[in-house]
Amino acid sequence: MEEVVNPEDLSLEEGTFIVRLARNAVSSYLRNWKMPSRPQETPETLLKKGAAFVTLLKIIPAGERELRGCIGYVKAMEPLVDSVIHAAIAAATEDPRFPPVRPHELQHIVFEVSVLSDPKPVPLQGRDRVKGFIIGRDGLIIRKGFYSGLLLPEVPVEYCWDEETFLSETCIKAGLQPDCWLDNESELLRFSAVTFREEQPGGQVIKRDLRKEYESKCTHLFKP
Repeated sequence: MEEVVNPEDLSLEEGTFIVRLARNAVSSYLRNWKMPSRPQETPETLLKKGAAFVTLLKIIPAGERELRGCIGYVKAMEPLVDSVIHAAIAAATEDPRFPPVRPHELQHIVFEVSVLSDPKPVPLQGRDRVKGFIIGRDGLIIRKGFYSGLLLPEVPVEYCWDEETFLSETCIKAGLQPDCWLDNESELLRFSAVTFREEQPGGQVIKRDLRKEYESKCTHLFKP
């Protein structure tokens, strides 16, 4: 069996490499419309198979960030370095919610890369499912029939959702009713992710502590 990247083992240096890689891949692709090859100096760890999502966040005049594209892969099907290149270009050019990114926009876009663990079923049913994951650690996937929805761990942190809201929003992402998570025929899976993000476009890269962000930002949820 081929080795798969354990997200928790990634260093800040490796995280910085893949965020820079995502930005450079998009910049290169928008200039010549050719898929770039992986850099020769790619760290060995990133040559293992890995699943990644790349999120583009546009800085708007008020200083806020708004989504400009997000695409990725749930399963580790190819080396992480290649997964990041492909996800970054897809997020910039193929997200159906947005027009393709134009080269001049890159100076206003923050790049974020999340490396995912293998999804695992939540072995709980009904309302007990709110106990099957931790906000700030886990992302969710809900599947029912032909419908499927995924939300990354950072999403409930950004919006200060509680557990029920997170489940409901994942249902909505799947195109299902908000209470689909109560239906035992709906399959619920969780996964963890390690997320690296530029502090500003092209700037220093940080490793996000999503649980700490959640507890700091969403204090009203933790009041007795």
